[in-house]
Amino acid sequence: MSSLQRRYRLVLGFFIICLILSGLTAFPLLHELRLMAAWFGIEDHAAYAQQAGLKYWLGYVWHGLEVTQAQFPFVAYGTDWLAFGHLTIAVFFIAGPWREPVGNAWVLKVGLLACAAIFPLALICGEVRGIPLYWRLIDCSFGLFGALPLLYCLRLARRMEPGTSQSS
Repeated sequence: MSSLQRRYRLVLGFFIICLILSGLTAFPLLHELRLMAAWFGIEDHAAYAQQAGLKYWLGYVWHGLEVTQAQFPFVAYGTDWLAFGHLTIAVFFIAGPWREPVGNAWVLKVGLLACAAIFPLALICGEVRGIPLYWRLIDCSFGLFGALPLLYCLRLARRMEPGTSQSS
C-alpha cells in the first residue's frame, strides 16, 4: 500500500468513525441530555424557563424529551431511524471508497453533496422548528467539518488514478 493510500484510508477511516459515532449517539438521546444537563448544572428539566441562553435551550429540550418519552415513547423511533441512516451511509463509504478509492469517488461526491445540504436544511427547517440560530450553526458545522476530509480524500483519489505521476 502506498503512502497516498495510507493517508487516504486514515482520513476516510476518521470520517467513517465519526459518521458511525454520530449515528450511535442518536439512540440514547435522553440519557445524553441528562448527562449534558448535569454537566451544565441544570437540575430540573421542568424549570427550564428559569434558565437563560444555552442553559435555557438545553433545559427546554431536556424537558421536551422527558415529556415525550413519558407520554409518546414511539416518537423516539424516528431518531432510531436517524441512527440507522448514519450507520447505513457509513457502510457505503466502507464498501465503496474504502475498498476502491478511484472507482468509487462518486460516493465521496455524494457525501460532499450531503454535507452541503446540511446548510439549507439546518437554516430553513431549524427556523421553522424554532431552533435557535446558534444551535443551527452548530448543526451546519457538521457539514463543514464533514466536507473537509471528503474533499481531501477526493483529491487523493484523483492522484491515485492510473496515469497520474503520483499514483505510484
